[in-house]
Amino acid sequence: MSAYILRRLWQMLPTLLGVILLVFFLFNWVGGDPAYLLAGKMSNPVQIAEIRAQLGIDKPYYVQLGIFIQQIATFNFGVSWSTGETVSSIISTRMGPSLTVLIPLTILETAIAIALALSIAFIRGSLTDRMVMIACTVGMSVSILVYIIVGQYVFAYQLGLFPVQGWGNNFFENLFRYSALPILIALAVSVAPDLRLFRSFVLDEVNQDYVRTARAKGLSERRIVWVHVLRNASIPIITHVMANLPALLIGAFLIERFFGIPGIGREIILAVERSDFPVIKAITIYVAIVTMIFNLLTDLLYQAVDPRIKLK
Repeated sequence: MSAYILRRLWQMLPTLLGVILLVFFLFNWVGGDPAYLLAGKMSNPVQIAEIRAQLGIDKPYYVQLGIFIQQIATFNFGVSWSTGETVSSIISTRMGPSLTVLIPLTILETAIAIALALSIAFIRGSLTDRMVMIACTVGMSVSILVYIIVGQYVFAYQLGLFPVQGWGNNFFENLFRYSALPILIALAVSVAPDLRLFRSFVLDEVNQDYVRTARAKGLSERRIVWVHVLRNASIPIITHVMANLPALLIGAFLIERFFGIPGIGREIILAVERSDFPVIKAITIYVAIVTMIFNLLTDLLYQAVDPRIKLK
């Protein structure tokens, strides 16, 4: 196990280097000159030269690349070009609100989708099964903007059950007051595609030979589905869930923007609008690193769920 982990960590280095080179290339050759963006329309060549010197983009590219790698190694991306706040402070302070919304959302949508997928397995092919799939298709066809606007108007403005926007300093107030409606709206959007996907995973297992053998032995349908089928269907479910976990680090862009949640997703939108490259580059690199780590954890979870899987 330890040898496998070390080997995988070693294999991550070329991938990380490729990501670093790609990000550096995009922001230096494709992203344009940030000095002109920061100087504004009423700038002159002297101001442009001073800004380029302050940002360090007047140095040769190999020097800039070395500085970029050093920033990644030390987790120090300097300060925001637009606000002057350190990038590490921006990430640490904005991550909490995003996770307050997205962690409960991920747990709820996964649990609900798995429970519904297994329940539908009992009545597969029935009218109820078809109606649920039609409802999922309709739900997936509606834009998240519609859910947000209707949810805010009905539940917040008309009924007054939730605040339209806001965020406080108390964790439980944020979780149960300000995050409740965003979580409910995000659930309405995300449960439908997850249910359709998990249902296909479950139905693939229901038709396997071991299920027919279990039925022949007299096991109840409930035990077959909730124990044997769930265990074997958990491999693709784990793959899907773990692949989506890095998205927790970039927040829910529209949810945070419309509900005034000071999360990392809202900060990314502001950074893009301001051409705040240090913030964008830092978050891009962090998400790439976390994605590779979660891929490793996914392989380890495979063996924990099914000991027949060998890590080589």
